[in-house]
Amino acid sequence: MSTTQKAAVAAVAAALGVTALAGCGSSDDSASGSGSTKGGSKTVTLVSHDSFNASKDVLRKFTRETGYTVKVLKSGDAGAALNQEILTKGSPRGDVFFGVDNTLLSRALDNGLFTPYEAKGLDRVPADVQLDADKHRVTPVDTGDICVNYDKKYFADKKLAPPKTFADLAKPAYKDLLVTENAATSSPGLGFLLGTVSAFGEDGYQDYWKKLKDNGVKVVDGWEQAYNEEFSGSAGGRKAKADRPLVVSYASSPPVEVLYADPQPKTAPTGVATGTCFRQIEFAGLLDGAKNEAGGKALLDFLIGKKFQEDMPLTMFVSPVAEDAKVPELFTKFGATADKPATVAPDAIAEHREQWVQSWSSLVLK
Repeated sequence: MSTTQKAAVAAVAAALGVTALAGCGSSDDSASGSGSTKGGSKTVTLVSHDSFNASKDVLRKFTRETGYTVKVLKSGDAGAALNQEILTKGSPRGDVFFGVDNTLLSRALDNGLFTPYEAKGLDRVPADVQLDADKHRVTPVDTGDICVNYDKKYFADKKLAPPKTFADLAKPAYKDLLVTENAATSSPGLGFLLGTVSAFGEDGYQDYWKKLKDNGVKVVDGWEQAYNEEFSGSAGGRKAKADRPLVVSYASSPPVEVLYADPQPKTAPTGVATGTCFRQIEFAGLLDGAKNEAGGKALLDFLIGKKFQEDMPLTMFVSPVAEDAKVPELFTKFGATADKPATVAPDAIAEHREQWVQSWSSLVLK
């Protein structure tokens, strides 16, 4: 995204913790068709990573159409949020979980976190992102590419070409310049690790990470610290006088730096090394044991509805999965496109993820 996900949402951000959104609305169920709220709770709780964000008018529309008010419970990075749901399995803290991605999906499914539900509108979503299409335990909501971002000013001042590929990052010219997230605690960090597995294979990724460590890669716990505190190209990093001009973030991060600058620049201050991208797909699912199952189903329908899908690019800086959703010009103009992002088959991730993360941890963190 992580949404995690996810890309630069700290710049956008709503309050952390439990945030009630959407206000009051009618109790009709004209849009989602998941039933009346009579006799049940009129609040539906969405558990998510910290980067979930939506326009208030969009969530008010959900309330008007269904009668349900959305309460958002934010729970840290995507990996941390998922861990909390696993610990409370069967007695969930909410009704719907948003933010599990293809790097962590098998953990969620193997732990039986979700009740199957086929959301209305899936016919508008491409088959290649419906990774659980046979059982519908999760619903795809967005896609994003995890990529290395670079500080354009730094490289211009140094008269140094920014890196283009994974291999470039290990070159002496980029020593002590890269910050990434911990692959064991962060979905962008894990996505970047999987990108290197895709690029160098199971036999070569460990040697690659040895080279990165020798080249001074810095590892921090999560995306927010990496991007907003350590990366010299972000607004937060410039304020903190950060000294790392390379960061693992998203292909959609540059539009954030434009949208929230005052005045808005004509070009983004950050760029994307598109040869370092890994494709992320984020999902939402109805939590097993949800107290408001009807409201949860209505919310899943809404998350892939056109209104929410068109809101995401400039609130969470991710791409919609619905083929009929329009994407804002600012998002396409300043964001980058990875023509051939790295991918790893879901079954390979499920089988080897823990082994890859353990090997990575022993190589890089010790």
